[in-house]
Order: sequence, then structure tokens, then C-alpha cells
Amino acid sequence: MFIVESYSLAILLCIITMLCWGSWANTTKLTTRSWRFELFYWDYGFGILLTTVVLALTLGSSGDEGRAFLADINQATFANLTSAFIGGVIFNLANILLVAAIGIAGMSVAFPVAIGIALVLGVLLNYISNPQGNPVLIFGGVALIAVAIILNAKAYQKLQDNSAVGVSKKGLIISMISGCLMGFFYKYVADSMASDFNLPEARKLTPYTALVFFAFGVVVSSFVFNTIQMRRPFAGAPISMSSYFRGTTRDHLIGLLGGVIWCVGMSLSIIASGKAGAAVSYGLGQGATVVASIWGIYIWKEFDKAPVGTKKILNIMLIMYLAGLALIIISK
Repeated sequence: MFIVESYSLAILLCIITMLCWGSWANTTKLTTRSWRFELFYWDYGFGILLTTVVLALTLGSSGDEGRAFLADINQATFANLTSAFIGGVIFNLANILLVAAIGIAGMSVAFPVAIGIALVLGVLLNYISNPQGNPVLIFGGVALIAVAIILNAKAYQKLQDNSAVGVSKKGLIISMISGCLMGFFYKYVADSMASDFNLPEARKLTPYTALVFFAFGVVVSSFVFNTIQMRRPFAGAPISMSSYFRGTTRDHLIGLLGGVIWCVGMSLSIIASGKAGAAVSYGLGQGATVVASIWGIYIWKEFDKAPVGTKKILNIMLIMYLAGLALIIISK
């Protein structure tokens, strides 16, 4: 299977992860107006599963290093397979809440708050589980990112105060809950995997197998979480499953594309974690907030009606994020 051998390549893959995780949500804005995000989410999940299976049967099954995908499943324990699956379930609930928050509050609000909180929790948990890198630099970077979260919340408050109709705080609250859940999912996937991808321990998973069972967790739990969301949505009227089958080919393909983009990022992050360490890999990938904020602020113009000085706060927020990410990179 394909294994990352150098730290510099691992960092490059994490940067690609950051771009993927910060950009996939743009696909939610490309569907037709009648296509609700609850319907989009079904194809998004299928896109994640499809991507992991393709990677497992190609990169995860070729070459002489590591352990091939099918052989890895046969030797793995139920506990490790379940751990990766649970990671998918936790991620799915967090992500459904995140997508809901994007629809209510916009990308430049939902992403920095949810993913920022997830980064702080995720780096802490993953470092405790597998301590790699200079803790002063890692947690110094996390501290800068925490400040960036506070600045983003301040910008959101200024936008709310300036709105003639008032902006609901629901989006901000949902973002915070999503972030708390998002901070836990990566640890379950990382715990299911071997610590050495070249010579994986018996009963543990290779990253490719872990990703497939993670994706199964996403898809299976959608039949619970997304079905509930369709019946009791955060915004809009309830919708039935029959609406999904009335979607256009374009709508379905865009949903699949969103899942593929996100999952490419997730896969590269997991593959890179063998060399970079889970805390660094996860923390750097969550720089997606910077990418998403740039999309929301400068492309989708979500803060154009905000009072004077708001964009300055947002720009400082982005600088703090970049500085925090730089500390995380050089920590190892």
C-alpha cells in the first residue's frame, strides 16, 4: 500500500487536506434552489464511501509495503473495526450540525467557530493519545487559533447588531455544538490504526481499512441522523424521502462531488498521520477554517453588509489562524 515516508510530504498532504476541507461546502451553494441540504447530504455520504472504497482497492492494495485491504479486514479485531465505525458516526452527527449552521449563519461564521473548537479539542485529545512534536509549539498554535475563534465570534456579533431584521443566534449555537462533537471523531479513527504503517501490528488497521469503516459509519448513521433532520429540520418545512428521488442528475452529482472532495482531504490526513503524528495532521488539516473563511468573506460576500471595522477583525482572525498553523507545522 502507499505509505508516506517523509515529513515534508506529510505536511504537503495536510495542506491539501486543508484545501479540501475548507472548500467542499461550496458545493452546497451550487445545487438548485429547491435542493435542500438534507437531500444533498445523502449523496455527500455516498461520495465519502465511494472514495474510501476506491482508495482501499487501489492505493491500499498495491505494492509490497504494509498490508493489503482485504487481508487487513480478515485479521482485524471487531473492536478496532468498531472504533473506526464510531468515528464515522460521531463525525456524521457533527457534520450534519455544521452543514445546518452553514445554511443559517454562513460559511465565514460556521466554519471558524465549529472547526476552531474541534481543532482545540482534537489536537489535545490526539496529543494525549499519541504525543508527537513539541507540546509548547503545538499548544501555542492552538492558543492562537482559540483567539481567532473569539475574534470571529466578535465579527458575527457586529453583523448581528447591524442587521435590520436581526440575525438568529441559532447558527452560532449549532456551530459550537458541532465543534465539540467534531473534536472527538478523529481520535477514534486514529486509535483503530497501527502506529507503524510499514509494519502494522496484528489486529490493528491500516489507514485505508480504517477509512472504509469510518465511511460506513457515516452512511449508516445518516439513516438515523439525516432522517430525523428531514422530519424536524432546523430551518424550513419537513421533507420526505421521496423528494430525494425527484432531484436532478446535476444535484446528485454535486452532492457526490462534495463527499469526494471532503474524503480526499480526510484520506490524505489519515495517511499523513503515520509520519506527522495524529495531533499535527489533524491540527494542520483544520486550517480549513482559513480557506472556508476566505470563500465566505471574499467570494460569497457574507460580510458585505457588516459595519465598518468588521472586515479588519476578520483579517486579524485569519492572521491569527495562519500563525497558529505555522507553530503546529514546526512543532515536529
